[in-house]
Amino acid sequence: MKRILVWDVPTRVFHWTLAACFALAWLTSESDVWLSHHVFLGYAMLGLVGFRVVWGFAGGIYARFGSFSFSPRQGLAYLRGVLAGRAARHIGHNPAGSQAIYLLLLLVLLIGVSGVFAMGGEEQHGVAAGWLGFTAGRVFKQLHEASAIFMLLVVAGHVAGVLLESLLHKENLARSMLTGYKLASDGTPASRPYRVVAVLLVALLLGFGVWWFVYTPKQASGVSTPVAFVGPALADNARWRDECGSCHLEFHPSLLPARSWTQLLAQQNQHFGADLGLDGASSAALLAYALENSAEKHATEAAYKIDASIPANVTPLRITQTPYWSKKHREIANADWNLPWIKSRANCGACHQDAQAGTFEDAAMKIPRSAPAAR
Repeated sequence: MKRILVWDVPTRVFHWTLAACFALAWLTSESDVWLSHHVFLGYAMLGLVGFRVVWGFAGGIYARFGSFSFSPRQGLAYLRGVLAGRAARHIGHNPAGSQAIYLLLLLVLLIGVSGVFAMGGEEQHGVAAGWLGFTAGRVFKQLHEASAIFMLLVVAGHVAGVLLESLLHKENLARSMLTGYKLASDGTPASRPYRVVAVLLVALLLGFGVWWFVYTPKQASGVSTPVAFVGPALADNARWRDECGSCHLEFHPSLLPARSWTQLLAQQNQHFGADLGLDGASSAALLAYALENSAEKHATEAAYKIDASIPANVTPLRITQTPYWSKKHREIANADWNLPWIKSRANCGACHQDAQAGTFEDAAMKIPRSAPAAR
């Protein structure tokens, strides 16, 4: 027996980078603040799978698909052999491991593509922006989440298989994927390291990261998000801003349904304890603008989800009374609401950088832990 190189450097870089990306993507999947990082990781995983497909034909001996083209039947037979303690040792991928690799590659592809369409539909961002509506985007998001859960289960099975085979053959398979070396009998062909390819792969990943986190944010206008998730330009109205902005943030009409604005302006002499003092022409003009741009128009993700959350027989008069608003803010601690620079649940501009624009992009939200700098 002699020590030979089995796993070339690009294969090892791919393996551990993909594992790290999936773990980090899972951890950032539920956070609006980390949305740009989650999307970056998803694109990186798609790129890694693309590389692995090419490397499966052009890579080292044991990285090529031809070296582990086992059938599902052979994979199941190998698993039975492992459980019975009599499975044959393989220098490269074993039959069961090969099935896991093919399945994981397909799952990453499914997760990535469904994520792209979910992003394009629900967020109206990314390469598929504008291709789908919000409803279709929601369907792809559910597929995206279900695929990720299934992949987690496959990863768990893969890790369990590695542990079982390591015990059976008394070798550390995880360590061999780190070092690249395994013991083999004389005459067993060794792989080449292909270090230049690995360096190029790492350089491409780092370059993509620099473009995503350093260059792209500079292209955003008015919103300093980690990446340029800037919402659409919504219809504006100077009179609306003058009348509403004189007392509070000029909430865009897309944040409430038409029936809410109709009732609010019909009762403008009793507007939460104040009389707006609007004349007939001003009231009519404001109502027309509100109805043309209400939540039912689905101009933004926030508008779509607010509208979908409100029962047809309910007419909320505050944005904070809508079910979607309550759901999105339920995990915010009372201590955050009581910060002196926030104070009120109606102070949207304290956390949402695009509140005045009315778009309320997920990535443009951050709870300020210190007082904002004086202007």
